[in-house]
Amino acid sequence: MHFSRALEKFLYPFLVISQTVPLIVISPIFIMWFGYSIWSKIAVTILTAFFPIVVSTYDGFKSGGAEYRELLLTMGANFTANGLLALGASPVMAYAHEEVADMAKIASALVLNMGTLDDKVVESIIIAGKSANENNVPVVFDPVGAGATPYRTESARRILQEVKVDVLRGNAAEIANVIGKEWSIKGVDSGEGKGDIVALAQQAAKELDCIVVITGKKDVITNGEKTYIVENGHPILTKVTGTGCLLSSVIGTFLAASEDPIYASAEALAFYGVAAELAAAKTAEQGPGSFQIEFLNQLANVSNEILEQREKIQLLA
Repeated sequence: MHFSRALEKFLYPFLVISQTVPLIVISPIFIMWFGYSIWSKIAVTILTAFFPIVVSTYDGFKSGGAEYRELLLTMGANFTANGLLALGASPVMAYAHEEVADMAKIASALVLNMGTLDDKVVESIIIAGKSANENNVPVVFDPVGAGATPYRTESARRILQEVKVDVLRGNAAEIANVIGKEWSIKGVDSGEGKGDIVALAQQAAKELDCIVVITGKKDVITNGEKTYIVENGHPILTKVTGTGCLLSSVIGTFLAASEDPIYASAEALAFYGVAAELAAAKTAEQGPGSFQIEFLNQLANVSNEILEQREKIQLLA
């Protein structure tokens, strides 16, 4: 209810009314419905305890400061930071208008993420992106959920108009919607669709004048002329929140250490996929929670030798 005015207006009056009617009036109704069985007692208990808890929880959310709600919505940054630390990188997450330009200026690479979006975030992204451009810092942009709502789509397009992006990383639906092509999307996820993903990536790269990375069962990396396909990875990555955001940051890490941005992007995808394969193999019987922890371990443990043995990178003719 806290995040939906319509839901609040519909449900809140019923919650309040449920507490204004005396239990001595409602109890006979429950007995008529359920008899003297355990179910009539359960119904009275629910009415007594459940609704007050819901109302109190709602009031707690509503009374919390805006800064605490914003912090709650950015908790995914913890997973990204831990993943980058496992690689040996030094991540800093910054949002404030007052500091993002200075942070971008001293960074080795800048990753712009649209995950938790509002006007303040959009402005911070643009300020940071322009600062990176002025100081020759490579920029990776992750247009999370572009196509899910008009606001997200227009925000992504505005950012691309005002910031020179080196790598645009997203799923097929996000990339398609950024360049004005229709593609189904639900939340921040998309299906493979029926379109040609390689052609989509190449078109986007040419229109936006940047490297485009489309992730899926097969990852496509292209600058419009040279195209790589990476086939490393594991489906369980889709069961852990934040893996896409971390991937964009890993690409940024590889860009910072290479003078060949397109191959560095392909190598980042392969490295990330190999770490996922190894983590999935070690936690095959345990589920996504154990996978998440082991994935961080593998990000730290995958060596150049392991990567050379397992990477599946193909250069399209």
